[in-house]
Amino acid sequence: MEHPTALVTGASRGLGLALATALARGGWRLVVDARDQGPLAAAAAGLAAATEVRALAGDVADERHLADLAAAAAELGGLDALVHNASTLGPSPQPPLAGYPPEALRRVYEVNVLAPLRLTQLVLPQLRPGGRIVAVTSDAAVEAYPGWGGYGSSKAALEQLAAVLAAEHPDLRVYAVDPGDMRTRMHQEAFPGEDISDRPPPEASVPGLLRLVAGELPSGRYQARELAAAAVTP
Repeated sequence: MEHPTALVTGASRGLGLALATALARGGWRLVVDARDQGPLAAAAAGLAAATEVRALAGDVADERHLADLAAAAAELGGLDALVHNASTLGPSPQPPLAGYPPEALRRVYEVNVLAPLRLTQLVLPQLRPGGRIVAVTSDAAVEAYPGWGGYGSSKAALEQLAAVLAAEHPDLRVYAVDPGDMRTRMHQEAFPGEDISDRPPPEASVPGLLRLVAGELPSGRYQARELAAAAVTP
């Protein structure tokens, strides 16, 4: 493909920015978003040095913002990859399910489950045959960690949506990918007061994501760093 196009949500920092940067260097055109205008503008300025970028600030739980993202992708002629990276942890420290505030849980599901599905619905007509949908998930989707009921169950729901989309759209590649522990702001919020400096930077997970976005792996669930290690194994 010459100048493929990707839409990456939550791309002003962390894994989203690391992936967008790698894609830009690889010649991909980008549509990116984030909630805060300032950090997004700074990220977009760096990306624009390598590629064409459309950056839109907004909340992925806002229908109008999702429509704007879809319109921006259409202006670039369609999509080759859609990456659902934006998500919210919920309250920090994370409460047990017995005391989880219903409104907070509703917000987690709106951002982590309903927004990715709605954005997918809006851009499906623009995804070219063989296009990729990548849902960034977590080991909390499959492991029962105390205190992770809200975030973990939302990621489990996201993974099931990805699996069903793969079954319904065999002409696309649909992935759920666990990036692993990372040294990011969200990870710090999940462990308030703890030292997370031993966690790898988000850039360590990017090679695995690139294998999904630009490779030929079948639809399914993957771990990013296992993919990266397999790529360099003799």
